[in-house]
Amino acid sequence: MSSASTHAYPKLHNAMWPGLVGKGPDSEPPIDLETMLNLTAAAAVDGARFDGVDLFLTSPHTDIDSSDDDLVRLADNLASKDLHAGSLVAPVWPPTGGGSAMGTDEERAAFLTQVRKSCRIGRKLRDLGIRQSGIVRIDSAAGAGDWAKDPQANTKRIAETFSQACTIAEDFGERLAAEGEICWAGMHSWRHNVQLMEMVNRPQTLGFQADMAHTMLFTMGYNAPEDALLPTDFDWSRGDELAAAYRKMASALRPWTLDFHVAQNDGTVKGSGSHDKTGRHCQPLDPNGKLDIVRDAGAWMRGDDGQPTRAFAHICWDGCMFPNAVMLRQETWNDVLRVMIAVRNAHGWN
Repeated sequence: MSSASTHAYPKLHNAMWPGLVGKGPDSEPPIDLETMLNLTAAAAVDGARFDGVDLFLTSPHTDIDSSDDDLVRLADNLASKDLHAGSLVAPVWPPTGGGSAMGTDEERAAFLTQVRKSCRIGRKLRDLGIRQSGIVRIDSAAGAGDWAKDPQANTKRIAETFSQACTIAEDFGERLAAEGEICWAGMHSWRHNVQLMEMVNRPQTLGFQADMAHTMLFTMGYNAPEDALLPTDFDWSRGDELAAAYRKMASALRPWTLDFHVAQNDGTVKGSGSHDKTGRHCQPLDPNGKLDIVRDAGAWMRGDDGQPTRAFAHICWDGCMFPNAVMLRQETWNDVLRVMIAVRNAHGWN
């Protein structure tokens, strides 16, 4: 794996939310934003560094109710570390002040309030010059089990909520990306995600956020066996068959994809803290990882014609629910950066 950079784009970002997601009273302590930023800024491979970070808009990292002065301080802090802000995770779930996108009118209003606050932060960071790319990330903020009680009505309600969210985002000059995961209602399979995008039909404003680890679970049909692209007894040594199934899934979602997470998965699910079970993120060099990260990133970064899509100004590493001992080791982030450079070398541009 070459570590020398051969392309300038897309820019390379690191996610900050792994310091919070799956952490808490019944797990490990959260890792503060400053520590996550310092680890990211210190990562280096043959002179290359991370260009920026994607942020989670919730305390104790970045308060969704941050004042303009708070955001100026955040921008100054990022600039002092030579980092840009990128995509922003809107805290749309009930525990963080949001509500189900398929819930009651009150719950949906809470969801939309968090979208509005997130878009306001996104615009302010753009105005400050510290944010030059990225989307506002959402999901349905409801479980696949509840969705299954009335799939048609619940998907329709989610689509209506997402459409209202699009109108809010457009007022702020923002775009939204909905992250498909096996745990989210109406977004728990590749086919359901395509259907949801088509129902909303706001492609200039709403798209899909593809995470390599989460979307690999789609090929397995986890929570949606009718949409499986691999047999239940799949032999993971058959890498060509996995790559073909992965490309088929990505080909359906790629036209909608606005934001991309590089990640690894070992073919299992994991939940930690308050987070529902979803695709398990692994370290990039984990011997149990099923993906060929560089090869399979091309399923998202190249079109069916084999040419780079140039759909993302930056790509982001996502490694949720790693143990704190792993997260606090500098070499972890050097390894991540090395893989990110290899992905960009294979599928990037100048």
